[in-house]
Formats: sequence, structure tokens, C-alpha cells
Amino acid sequence: MLAEKKERVILGIDPGTAIMGYGVILEKGSKIELLSLGVVKMGHLDDHFLKLQRIFEKTMGLLETYKPDALAIEAPFYGKNIQVTLKLGRAQGIAMAAALSKNIPVTEYAPRKIKQSITGKGTASKEQVAAMLQRLLNFKETPEFLDATDGLAVAVCHSFQKIPTGGNSKSYTGWEAFVSDNKKRIK
Repeated sequence: MLAEKKERVILGIDPGTAIMGYGVILEKGSKIELLSLGVVKMGHLDDHFLKLQRIFEKTMGLLETYKPDALAIEAPFYGKNIQVTLKLGRAQGIAMAAALSKNIPVTEYAPRKIKQSITGKGTASKEQVAAMLQRLLNFKETPEFLDATDGLAVAVCHSFQKIPTGGNSKSYTGWEAFVSDNKKRIK
């Protein structure tokens, strides 16, 4: 059995087509430290495909800058407006494709699971999640957008799961890994 790395970098993304939030943490054993957090604003772009291009380019830039060992991403929630859900799914898929193109394992988490992991309550507000992250990671700056702390929350949630890189059934390094884990789903 291979020994797990003592350190790993985790990129967390809260996908969106108006604002994408992200957070990058360094995990050293049981300790985590904040490397970066921020947002990608796309409200000024009218074309959905330009927004997807911006998400892909920014995600690739984060992957090249921080060289994460894992990407954790928030799963799209199911809303009443199918068009909004479809656009969120595309945004998530683009970020996932960027990571998979670099052979970086991807794990997705439901919004409720992320909130539960950070605050102990699956119904916590964005503000409660942000406040807990500020205490946990010892940063004082209040991000301009809560989407940044949402992205950070996904990364921290992944760290808390203690999933070895690539060791989760919902974590895939490419299509071959997905297919081999899901033979019953393929006809």
C-alpha cells in the first residue's frame, strides 16, 4: 500500500455563471492553512459560452499556479428553474473538465454536506459558514463576496473527509476510472 503524501493542496470551487468562488488550502497532516481565495466575476459577460470559457481559463490558471492534488467542487442544487440548473451544471462540468485534463481527482459535495462539515449544521447560512472559516483558518479579511468563502468551504470539507487522493468512489481521474467503477451503469 502506498503511503499518502504528508502534504496536499486542495482547490475548492463553488461554480456559478455570474460568480465562481474558489479557495485553495494546504493540508499538512491534521492542520490546514489558507493559500488563496477569491471570485471570478462574469456578470459583465452576456454570452453563456464566454462565461464557460472564462471559468475554464480561470480554473486552468488556478491549477497551474497552485498545482493542487485534488479538486473539490460543490454539486449543483436542483432548483425550480431548469435553465438555471442546466447552466450551473455546465459551469461545474467545465471546472471538472479542466481538472480532469490535468489528471487531478475530482470529488463533488452537496451544499448541505459542506455546511454540515464546516458548521455542524446542514442548514447554516453563508455568513455562518464564512465566520467559521475565518476562525478555523485565522484570516480576518472579509471577502467581498460570500462565493469566495463558499469555494473555500468546499476545499475544507474535502480535507475534513480525510479521503486519500483518488480514494473515493465519487472521485475520478478520468473517464476510464469512472467506467471501471460504474460498470453496472453502462449498457
